[in-house]
Amino acid sequence: MTILIIWLAAFCLIAYFVNDRWNKGVSQGLDKVLPNFLKSHGSNRYLWVLTLAVLGATTLVQPVEMLLVVLLLGLIGWAIMALVSWANNKTHH
Repeated sequence: MTILIIWLAAFCLIAYFVNDRWNKGVSQGLDKVLPNFLKSHGSNRYLWVLTLAVLGATTLVQPVEMLLVVLLLGLIGWAIMALVSWANNKTHH
């Protein structure tokens, strides 16, 4: 129960501060990190605020699990990109 309360408090605080600073740099910073098809360009504000708040609160409460998930997603992404590159090289020959 304590972890749930800590998670909710962190979620509310992160959501508040991200929403408060959306036009002061959060949107631009998000657009620098994301690929073109995911860029917000200032729109989808509440979707990104909720997403960042969930990720931030979960990282505060369970940092090891989030690190493992990020590493696993990175490895999967790398494998997919390598497979796509390999298939692309095979089709051009």
